[in-house]
Amino acid sequence: MPKPPVKPPTTVKEIDLDVLGDTLSFYIRALSLAVSRDLDECLDGLDVAKGTGKITTLLLVDSHPGIRPSVLAHLTMKDRSAMGRIIDQMEAHHLLRRETSSEDNRAQELYITETGAALAVKIRELVPKQSRDFFDFIPENEQQQLMDILRRAYRRIVGLSE
Repeated sequence: MPKPPVKPPTTVKEIDLDVLGDTLSFYIRALSLAVSRDLDECLDGLDVAKGTGKITTLLLVDSHPGIRPSVLAHLTMKDRSAMGRIIDQMEAHHLLRRETSSEDNRAQELYITETGAALAVKIRELVPKQSRDFFDFIPENEQQQLMDILRRAYRRIVGLSE
């Protein structure tokens, strides 16, 4: 006997996430999108808003003068062309500059500009606050546990630890 027609869901609360409800990757992707949107709102009008990789690039170039684009690409998990576009964009906004390496004239080194350094100071204040505010519904001890797990996963994936 055929099943009677089922009324399609009309609200979010009526949805069953199927196997996605039990997969870390689904929740990580969904949270990544939500955090990125919130961060973009927080950074609206700044040269590092919209997109991923610019904040990491800015902070790492500021912290590690002479860092190579290939190292940044690895740490941000971007391919070389995507990293090149980010660097081009940041260079056009006078946030960083490229120099040819004195050790290897085929390699580039990245350095922060005065404008980039000033923005990095501002970002170092805004980003931790945005993270605290966004996740304020999670108790601090649980945030620390989650941070530890995610830090270990990231470090293993990018080869910073075994």
